[in-house]
Amino acid sequence: MKPLGVRRPSILTLLAIFWVGSVTAASTVTIGGKSVELPDDIAEEHQKLIDNIGIYDDPELDAYVRGVGERLLEESGINKPEFSFTLLDSPDINAFALPGGLIYVNRGLLAYLDTEAELAGVLAHEIGHITERHHSRRKTASLTSKVAAVSAYILTGSGDVYDAASMYGAEIISGFGRDMELEADSAGAEYLHQTGYDVDSMLSVIGVLKDQEQYRRMRAKASGKPSGTYHGLYASHPRNDLRLRTVIRAANALDIDEMPQNPEIPGEYRRQTEGLVYGASAAAQGEPDRFYHNKLNFTFAHPPGWTVSQSSRAIIASSADGSQTLTIGLARIDPDKDTEVSLIANAQGDVTEFEALEQYGLNGSTAVASSGGQSVRLAVVDHSYRFLFEGEAPDFGAADAGFRTIIDSFRPLTGREKVTGTSHTLHYIQVPRGATFASLASSAKIPDAENQLRLINGYYPNGEPRTGDWVKVIR
Repeated sequence: MKPLGVRRPSILTLLAIFWVGSVTAASTVTIGGKSVELPDDIAEEHQKLIDNIGIYDDPELDAYVRGVGERLLEESGINKPEFSFTLLDSPDINAFALPGGLIYVNRGLLAYLDTEAELAGVLAHEIGHITERHHSRRKTASLTSKVAAVSAYILTGSGDVYDAASMYGAEIISGFGRDMELEADSAGAEYLHQTGYDVDSMLSVIGVLKDQEQYRRMRAKASGKPSGTYHGLYASHPRNDLRLRTVIRAANALDIDEMPQNPEIPGEYRRQTEGLVYGASAAAQGEPDRFYHNKLNFTFAHPPGWTVSQSSRAIIASSADGSQTLTIGLARIDPDKDTEVSLIANAQGDVTEFEALEQYGLNGSTAVASSGGQSVRLAVVDHSYRFLFEGEAPDFGAADAGFRTIIDSFRPLTGREKVTGTSHTLHYIQVPRGATFASLASSAKIPDAENQLRLINGYYPNGEPRTGDWVKVIR
């Protein structure tokens, strides 16, 4: 009997198809330590995710997730396209796939799973979207608008878009219809069965996500905000949905020449996720040679060895020897004066080398002002306020590249970089005698701690653990 992966529709053409259905030039990106060639547009979206969300810094856990995905592919006979599995440093409960075999899992989702089989269910579902060619089958116009929404969320950190993406990330990114979701469930269940995992683990994952949906509905109702339903992996259908159960459990009846043993090592998922970051990332603002200002919502890169100091009036970036300085002040934006007018108003002497600035959605101007044999670099950039830059040094020619590094890299914080505060981590304990979720939550310094513990342990909205059971806690 042929492997199930072989009888599925060919997707050799998928690598040449992007969201608008056109052939594009190719780029090489590094994923999981391997060089992968992708159409330019897909490579660009991948890089946005990596640059603005980041890869979760746990090589062992990353290798574990990747290993589960690769086992599914091998046992199911799937060898096209060249799949990749990336663990993103995002607290959102989400997983999704991009054309060309790129599959992403947020670390936030892992906290809500209990077994390797459930992780395999998540990955198998996303593999199913690729093998069923869902990206090339859906409507182009709808797809384009959803990609734009994702980019807006990633690059602007907009509160409204962020709320939507946190809850309905799979809907924004994938936008697959009900029939395609059932196809992905059916294909994924086959891959689970061929690999030896319990097919019902896919239903367990949907149950986890339904609990999250119920909780969000409760919170929305209490606050008077609108609510919705999950889509895609975040299924809107209940666990007793007849069509869903039929397509998933049909995989159990498949005739396989030699049924593989369950590959899951008892307790391995618990070991791999012990200490997982929960909520905000500790590394959100950790890039070296970059300054972050949370209150004014901006960041800029500076040359190595430079230091940045703040006062009530200005921010001053200085070279290691102090001979080169760039001062950043701010003023209220005067809509009647464009940035070039403001730049000239702050200049002394002759102003030359005018250049308009358009960067990261911001507009501005820069130029060189010279007087008495000395030159300074000036710039004006509008971002809530009008930011005024002035760089000076005894040897202006040698220093100007450093000044431009700061000016040209000035941008708003991304959504990921705005995340501040204390990071929490997930840990496993065996339930002491008499403990309840209320008592376990008393030491957790997170909002609505009892409900959060219930959700990550699969006890929402009620129920209590038994003495000796393994449960997750947040510290």
